[in-house]
Amino acid sequence: CLPANQERLADGKLATVQFHPAAQVVMTAGHDRSVSLFQVDGIRNPKIQSIYLENFPIYKARFSVDGEQVIATGTHHRMFFVYDMMSGSITPIEKVRGVDERFLRSFELSPDGSFMLVTGTSGYLHLLSMKTKELVSTMKINGRCTASAFTPDSSQIYSYSKEGEVFIWDVRSRKCLHKFEDEGSLEGKCIAVSRNNQYVACGSTSGVVNLYTTDACLRASHPKPVKAIMNLVTSATCVTFNPTTEILAVASCEADEAVKLV
Repeated sequence: CLPANQERLADGKLATVQFHPAAQVVMTAGHDRSVSLFQVDGIRNPKIQSIYLENFPIYKARFSVDGEQVIATGTHHRMFFVYDMMSGSITPIEKVRGVDERFLRSFELSPDGSFMLVTGTSGYLHLLSMKTKELVSTMKINGRCTASAFTPDSSQIYSYSKEGEVFIWDVRSRKCLHKFEDEGSLEGKCIAVSRNNQYVACGSTSGVVNLYTTDACLRASHPKPVKAIMNLVTSATCVTFNPTTEILAVASCEADEAVKLV
């Protein structure tokens, strides 16, 4: 196939590439301060549109679950942008009341489309309403949070700390249900929950990705991994399951071609 963004290659590092949840469209966003949408036909991949955000290198961008909005956070900003694809309007969310952070960068969207979870500093996790973009509640883990993932039914959140501990939260009550230690992890980097809620994958700076069953994660404080994937030699920075939970992709952005399919 041709490069997806061949009609408008980015001038800077790409931070995000994501397929639209319903349409044959791919989004790219990155340090050149722009979000671009391309129709993916595999032949020409024509550009649909690009939006430019002045003085706003993009750290992360995501389609909302219904595919109607794009949410983009910056590399060094406390504000974020909401781009409405239907109306074409770009709304800056200048300050979320109750969220006192210097930067808002990393975030996750709940699969049911209700919440946006923003990772703060010092272990704070801010749960925002997707509808109003206002603060619903704040949770706190021990240490610093490096990655979070919602379960497929949006009822729980797994938060991975820099110290290698994983905290499991109940979204409705915002209470910590359980915590466990990721075996052998010196520093947590990335986490993913499979779409059928069967597995949890934890990737650390050593490059090891541990695969657990969710049952073991909820019961034991030192669960044994079903499998430890040792193929990466640099820090594991991305883990993701395919929709049918048959393949796990593990990757490191610190080495070229460090992508493994398990």
